[in-house]
Amino acid sequence: MSDDIRILYIDDYDLDRELVRDALEKEHGGFEVTEASNRQEFEALIKNRPFDVVLSDFNIAGFEGLQVLDMVRAHDPRIPVVIVTGTGSEEIAVMALKQGASDYVIKRPNHIRRLPQTILAVMEKKTLRDEREKAEADLKKSEERYRKILENALIGVYQVTLDGKFIFANQKLVKILGYASYEELEAINHIADLYARPEERDKVVDEVIREGFLIGELEFRQKGGQSIWVKLHIRKSKNKEGAIVLEGLMEDVTGMKKMESQLQQAQKLQAIGTLAGGIAHDFNNILSSVIGFTELSLDDVTPGTPLHDNLKEVLTAGHRAKDLIKQIMTFSRKSAQEKKPMSLNPLVTETIRMLRSTIPTNIEIKERISEAMLIIDANPSQMNQVLLNLVTNASHAVHENGIIEIGLEAVSFDENMANQYPDLSPGKYAEILVSDNGCGIPKENLNLIFDPYFTTKDPDKGTGLGLSVVHGIVKIHGGHITVYSEPDKGTTFHVYLPLAGQPSESEKPWESESLPLGIERILVVDDEPTIVKMQKQSLERLGYTVIIRTGSREALETFRAGPGSFDLMITDMTMPAMTGDKLAMAVKGIRPDIPVILCTGFSEKVNAKTATDLPIDAFLMKPVEQEKMANTVRRILDKAKKKHP
Repeated sequence: MSDDIRILYIDDYDLDRELVRDALEKEHGGFEVTEASNRQEFEALIKNRPFDVVLSDFNIAGFEGLQVLDMVRAHDPRIPVVIVTGTGSEEIAVMALKQGASDYVIKRPNHIRRLPQTILAVMEKKTLRDEREKAEADLKKSEERYRKILENALIGVYQVTLDGKFIFANQKLVKILGYASYEELEAINHIADLYARPEERDKVVDEVIREGFLIGELEFRQKGGQSIWVKLHIRKSKNKEGAIVLEGLMEDVTGMKKMESQLQQAQKLQAIGTLAGGIAHDFNNILSSVIGFTELSLDDVTPGTPLHDNLKEVLTAGHRAKDLIKQIMTFSRKSAQEKKPMSLNPLVTETIRMLRSTIPTNIEIKERISEAMLIIDANPSQMNQVLLNLVTNASHAVHENGIIEIGLEAVSFDENMANQYPDLSPGKYAEILVSDNGCGIPKENLNLIFDPYFTTKDPDKGTGLGLSVVHGIVKIHGGHITVYSEPDKGTTFHVYLPLAGQPSESEKPWESESLPLGIERILVVDDEPTIVKMQKQSLERLGYTVIIRTGSREALETFRAGPGSFDLMITDMTMPAMTGDKLAMAVKGIRPDIPVILCTGFSEKVNAKTATDLPIDAFLMKPVEQEKMANTVRRILDKAKKKHP
């Protein structure tokens, strides 16, 4: 392909065409000239062949140079046109240049020699112009590409002036802030209006100006007033005019903040639970002595006497303390209460019936109970406790003519729904709803309501354990509890519990008019002297021969000295040197048929469920009532006799 400059030259005068051709081809070279002598030839050539430049006489019969200029511009405005005129009128030159001609040359020998340089200069200008236009087009395309990237980014991108006016915001940021369009967002008076606390904006600007950038989390307000937490990456920049602007990224971290809050709450409760476990162990040992010796004393005192009545009050107080420890263990999620399949519907209905008689009559209770039977794997008394605590709290929150709504229905959580609640997996759940139109809970207290002993009630209205117990029970049952509240509008609790199989038949309680007796020999082991003393008295009154030891190693030596001398061993779990489960394993290693009862006030290792994996025959939680101990001892001994006559 030739690199010659392709020229289309139109002139109706033969001698002038020859003059121009000689100047271009003979004297200079590097040009390929195609001639046209009239309009028809010119139109045919310009439409069908490519040219780099057009030369045109100013005066052509029936076709002026300015018309040529218009025709070339209509065909391809990038082709430069040079006017070649026989007159030297500056007026004609100015007219041609104004119309868009690139240059002009006069048809005289001393001027025509400049034509090659004129064309080369025109072509150089065209090249520069083409390069500039291409660069501008590339820049525009690049800007459009980056704009599209910003618009489709999964994170908010924005730019604002120092005085808080939006210069740019992508669609993600518009969506994060709850607006319908950028124009709607742009119309706000100041970006500080989006801050939950507008005064924080000045601090943000000061730090960015001082440090050059800022990374932090701030609370914002969406268009509808909804609070959200955002993570900001802001830097200082300058616009084309050199003015300082702030630009950055915005990410909605509301969900993450909620998860962090839930994690902190879980860690707090875990720490309290660990402390509660230690307290429970020591307290249950104390209660074992209090309840046990009180029961023994009642047997020695004449019924109806003041002393007998006083001892009954002591025993009642001991059982209340025992229930309190159970509550503490429940909210710390370390309770070992038995669960079984049960129907929630009758329990909720019966609880509502009972509550109607205890809640003031000016408070209306609305119920919405599912007709379908909802079966969960749970402890019935704990489920009753959940509902009682929630409804009692609601009754304290409402005023006269208040309304409490209690609901029970089945719900299904898909993967997206379950992701909102870290404790839950996709599946079917029973939802218990307790809602009221009372005073509501202040926002600053919402994260504290499940903390033990936190309460805003008067001293005679509660201890602050209620919601902690509810929280613990729900967690023990693999569920989740949520709360939504607005001051002066009310509070709603949602409890989600996983659905299970069919309910089991209720177990019959032990029925006996008197405690079962025996004559067997029992080895009792506990590191608390008062407990072994109490158990010795209690079991000896039932006819048993009791040998006590306050150390596990001492007990093992006693057993090893005469393995056939004992019919049963009762041992505590938590003891120095050797724990009760290891002691049980040791004695069964000596004599496999010896029955063992394991007792504990609290243990991280052992509960009613895990005890089935241990080399023991029964498991009892302290404090153990005299009746329960007597019945368990007799049952285990009788079972052992049947197995090994």
